[in-house]
Amino acid sequence: MQTLHDITSKDAPPRVLILGGTGEGAQLAARLAERTDFIVISSLAGRIGEPKLPQGLVRVGGFGGLDALASYLVKEEIKAVIDATHPFAAKISHNAAIACSRTGLPLIALRRPPWGKIDGDLWHEVDDFQSAASFVEAKKARVFLSIGRQEVGAFSGCRDAWFLIRAIEMPGEGLPPHHEVILQRGPFALEDELHLLRKYSIDYLVSKNSGGSATYTKIEAARFLKIPVVMINRPLKPSVPCVGTVEEAIDRLECLVPAVSKYSEECRG
Repeated sequence: MQTLHDITSKDAPPRVLILGGTGEGAQLAARLAERTDFIVISSLAGRIGEPKLPQGLVRVGGFGGLDALASYLVKEEIKAVIDATHPFAAKISHNAAIACSRTGLPLIALRRPPWGKIDGDLWHEVDDFQSAASFVEAKKARVFLSIGRQEVGAFSGCRDAWFLIRAIEMPGEGLPPHHEVILQRGPFALEDELHLLRKYSIDYLVSKNSGGSATYTKIEAARFLKIPVVMINRPLKPSVPCVGTVEEAIDRLECLVPAVSKYSEECRG
């Protein structure tokens, strides 16, 4: 695989760092990798053992904190950063905002819209995982826990509830006493989600408000079966220029990085 250091020409196109880990980040990397006026580098956190690698150059693993991220941006001569991380990856988003402010680099946040409650939804909204755990523990319910593996530990003290835990990889320590784990990667068909909820006689669904279409079918299935959803609201992210689609991100990038060949006249004004 080609590495960033294989490209050394001082006349090389501007380097754009995508903080990835989402489908939108991968789509953006694919679009930019097709062009000759950018060098795109995607950075993945590496929390999944075998992540799907986007097109273009890729680095895997954390930066080692705010100072290390800022140093990386300078050392690798990054010209712009696009934050396409998961809506719940608050720490890296805050670090990116500060690092870009320090180094004077433009930052664009590519944030998919959150899901909105519609007619038929039975949502109980909470602001953190601990509040969700307290709620379902009090209900002594059969719970479909669909939040990934990182935050399962918040439910480890729930002794009066049973959990069906779905994740891409096996969660570590801190599982609740009564549970079953299924390892699956979305997207999921509506029919499969309906079957799952019925098969396990689920009383409550616990979900992060991740937005997007890849896992929305679980919300649709819960609505159809009149199953309440404990919806965990997104954490606050820094106030930076934000777009909602890959196309908008590309348009904004062309305006922010004047070295690209398609830099438009209206951006100069």
